[in-house]
Amino acid sequence: MTPLMQVSHDRATPRGRAARLAGLMLAWLAPTACTVGPDFVRPAPPVPAHWPPRALQGAAQSTPEEPAASAAAAPGAVPGERIAPASIATEANGAQLTSWWTQFGDAELDSLTRRALSANLDLRVAMVRTEESLAQRDIVAAAHWPELSANASYDLERISETTPNGALLGSVGRLAIPGVGPIHIPNPYDQYQLGASVAWELDLFGRVRRTLEASNAAAQVSLENQRAVQVSLLAQLGHSYVVLRGAQSRRALALAHVATLQDLLQLTQQRFAAGLVTELDERNAQAQLSQTRAMLPGLDLQIDQAIHTLGNLLGADPEALRAELAQTAAMPPVPPSVPIGLPAELVRRRPDIREAEANLHAATAQIGVAVGSLFPRLSLSGVGGFQSDAAGKILRWSSLFTSIGPQLQVPIFDRGAWRTVTLERLRAKEAALSYQSVVLGALAQVEDSLAAYAADQRQGQWLTDTVAQNGVAVELARARYASGVSDFLSVLDTVRTLQQNQMSLLACTTAVNDDLVALYRALGGGW
Repeated sequence: MTPLMQVSHDRATPRGRAARLAGLMLAWLAPTACTVGPDFVRPAPPVPAHWPPRALQGAAQSTPEEPAASAAAAPGAVPGERIAPASIATEANGAQLTSWWTQFGDAELDSLTRRALSANLDLRVAMVRTEESLAQRDIVAAAHWPELSANASYDLERISETTPNGALLGSVGRLAIPGVGPIHIPNPYDQYQLGASVAWELDLFGRVRRTLEASNAAAQVSLENQRAVQVSLLAQLGHSYVVLRGAQSRRALALAHVATLQDLLQLTQQRFAAGLVTELDERNAQAQLSQTRAMLPGLDLQIDQAIHTLGNLLGADPEALRAELAQTAAMPPVPPSVPIGLPAELVRRRPDIREAEANLHAATAQIGVAVGSLFPRLSLSGVGGFQSDAAGKILRWSSLFTSIGPQLQVPIFDRGAWRTVTLERLRAKEAALSYQSVVLGALAQVEDSLAAYAADQRQGQWLTDTVAQNGVAVELARARYASGVSDFLSVLDTVRTLQQNQMSLLACTTAVNDDLVALYRALGGGW
């Protein structure tokens, strides 16, 4: 037999015809396959080209005149708490905001941040969810591949002889054909089988491709959510750390005020014993001392709560960081320049905006999935193997069985499927609106943070000058009281004013640092 004759013979067999049919269908379908549904187009974010000039006005630009340069060194000033104006830089890039906490130059804050990134439970949960989404994406991607399975079985079967089929087989088994002999049909009988099956959907109209596209976008959503959790974690950690150091600074100042008031009370008691002042002055001095001491429990509470929060953020028990953070430390200094980039960079950096974009992408792809369900679905399937009534004959060529061929499913009327397309289009519209809302909300957060940062810096500059003047007033009042020129109420009034303004300055310093943390969070820094 010649090779040409051999090929012609193979095509004439059922197996050859099925293989030729499958090959022809694949050759015909390959160039005609398409992807239905709209393609995703990255939205143009509604952001300005530049930040408004007013939002960029730092304390150095918006203060009409600088307080005296010698104010920080005047009596009564709080050492190290003078707020220097910081400039806003718009030529930043994303890398400068990746590790924004390092700009504070605080080794303890750096250490807490590193540990939180590896130990925080919420972040670890978000990472597992990202892995789950990637695994789900891989499951969806498997639909592009054929499904192949194998099986092996043994059955002992007996047909009831009281049924029409059983009675017929039984009567045939008792027949004897001349020249052939008796026909034997065993009942019960053994059946051994070794087989395999394959199924593969040909993605003619892109339903599977759109499903994979939506799954990829969903995985991106999980990844951006993980990044958002990280940004939020670092902002919470920075806020709690600033609150801790601020409360510790105010507590140290309150203790210094207590020592000053104790000296003042002792002086008053001596003058009262000498008959130079009345009991009223002594009682006022004691009342002022008690009032200052009454501030300590509230500050202790703030310190405890901040330590507990930091411990929780590091995935530890509330008191785990007590020994490490109980020692009073100075507030980290504000960096001289704050890079914020341009509004367009904000869109590419903030995880919640990127998540909203990925949600829009997924919703757009789901339209294609719904539309693809309205089109015909073609799949190839095949079953084959060996089947015999005896294990010894299972691998004989005569025991082979096969079944292969295409299956075409054509939807004719399914109102639910049509309504699903409408539903997915509405969901995509909702996702587009949500994207715009997230972008505008992000712009508002950045501008609010910039405004708060600049306002608190301006307030801090004036408070620095105020505290310096209060310190001078206290010294003058004490001197006048000691010489008998003025009464004790004047001294108490100036001391009380100095104490209030020093506390306000420390609170303002805390607010400036906290505003900066909020600004970095609004900018999407930290991942």
